[in-house]
Amino acid sequence: MNLTISVKQLGKKHPILQDKTIEIAAANSVISTQNLIDLVVDYQVQLFQASSFEFEDEDKIHLPKENYLPILTDTGKVGFGAIYNHNQVDLAKAQETALQAFEDGLYAVFYGDDQLETLHQEINLQENKPLMFIRLTFLAGSYW
Repeated sequence: MNLTISVKQLGKKHPILQDKTIEIAAANSVISTQNLIDLVVDYQVQLFQASSFEFEDEDKIHLPKENYLPILTDTGKVGFGAIYNHNQVDLAKAQETALQAFEDGLYAVFYGDDQLETLHQEINLQENKPLMFIRLTFLAGSYW
């Protein structure tokens, strides 16, 4: 089943991820929010494991041209889009962390215009509404 996902962060003008279509392996079209989060995390873990490379592999795609390196250093951030973390991701731990973050209110999930507020809330994926994850930012400082 295909889902259109967007990821936004409060206070940022441009979304982190805009209308990306992913395919999840949902057995039924009516699933709970917990199932939905588990399936999205599963897809992202598979994507991460497919994109990481072995120690012997050389990253030839992201090597900068000679005139590109000064531009990167002038901006203050040099990154080539490669993944150098060779640790394997534990799917169960990643799903548990995502569900805990949802319960703690670190991000909000919207299916179309409806906010998914509990893990047991059911949604119908046949409606083909866009799915939006909004990363919430806490205010700094305290008022004691």
